[in-house]
Amino acid sequence: MEYIKTYFTALLVLLNEMSPYLLLGFLFAGLLHALVPKGKIVRYLGKHNFRSVLNAALLGIPLPLCSCGVIPTGLSFYKNGASKGASISFLISTPQTGVDSIMITYSMLGLPFAILRPIIALITGAFGGLFTNYVTRSESTESQEKLEENTDPIKSGHKFIEIFRYGFVDFLQDIAKWLVIGLLIAALLSAFIPENFFSQYRGNEFINMLIAIAIAGPLYVCATGSVPIAAALMMKGLSPGAALVFLMVGPATNAATISMVGKVLGRKTLFTYLGTVIVSALFFGFIINEVMPQLWFGMSGMNHSLHNHQDMMPMWIMQSSSIILTLLIINTFRLRYWPSKKTSDNNTIILNDMETKTVAVLGMTCNHCKANVENNLLALPGIKDITVDLQKEQAIITADKVNLELIRSTVEGLGYKYGGEK
Repeated sequence: MEYIKTYFTALLVLLNEMSPYLLLGFLFAGLLHALVPKGKIVRYLGKHNFRSVLNAALLGIPLPLCSCGVIPTGLSFYKNGASKGASISFLISTPQTGVDSIMITYSMLGLPFAILRPIIALITGAFGGLFTNYVTRSESTESQEKLEENTDPIKSGHKFIEIFRYGFVDFLQDIAKWLVIGLLIAALLSAFIPENFFSQYRGNEFINMLIAIAIAGPLYVCATGSVPIAAALMMKGLSPGAALVFLMVGPATNAATISMVGKVLGRKTLFTYLGTVIVSALFFGFIINEVMPQLWFGMSGMNHSLHNHQDMMPMWIMQSSSIILTLLIINTFRLRYWPSKKTSDNNTIILNDMETKTVAVLGMTCNHCKANVENNLLALPGIKDITVDLQKEQAIITADKVNLELIRSTVEGLGYKYGGEK
């Protein structure tokens, strides 16, 4: 019974620390989604030069995409004409950061980490993109297709409503599961791993970082969900540099990313991607441990640590935010696993002189996957309406004449599996 009490006490402390900053991050996510014209920005990613690579990294840093959501977005950029270098730059920089992740990093790891994470993501993404362009320089430099201007269109005509709908419903649906997993794991580590557990490896920081890679590699959590885990590990003695390695490698090297990058961009690009992430993580981890003042990163002296940050913010704000966040997460699970009885068929416009077909699209994991499939299929000639259902893993297509072979090639080109007509 004492173990259960210890665990839930640690869980409540972490939840109170995270909630205010997460809610603020979700609001920024909605603002970015509703106000930033991403479709127009994509056109700047098509060249095989440093400018396209830098633009992709700058675009990816603030975007609130989860680890799974960044995959279809980045690969969709590539299929619509972005260069491989720009696509890899986006895939590297985006999952490491995001406005929500930066806010929670400030809350739990302090201002230096919150500043360093986007800077490191920018450098790593740009380097990875340039290296990819160099490695794939012998490949064709022609764009696959003309870049579309209607990427990620806003579905609601009212931007104010769209800000809250996306930030607190759609985006939260994409990261809720991994956020909860990260929080539960962090509470477990905080409650039961002995204090200064990792201090025995302080004499060899390289081993410390390898341990971080070993933990982060198989762990599939988003950039936001990885922060409380990193904070809990630092409380147990993990070095700041190794914590940075964990924050960089974890969100960027999950199995879904590896398989899709390899399938769509090729094995050579995949090895470049993985090598850039791991080598850069080790390099910047070494810089933090050996060059920068350790007082910036020491958990015991950090103003925003797990133990003393409560003095920086009124308890009623933290507790109210925790309640609101918990209710929002419950709502996302309700929407995802117990949707209303209104089926997607009711949303499909069926005209007398058109045909409608339902095809299976396998491998979609979030609302960004859904949006990418819808946008790319809608761009095909003759397609009049499409409704993608994540839970049923299907797309209902209405067209003058449905070309199943073109549908299949488009779906597979985005990195998903085409399951045929239902």
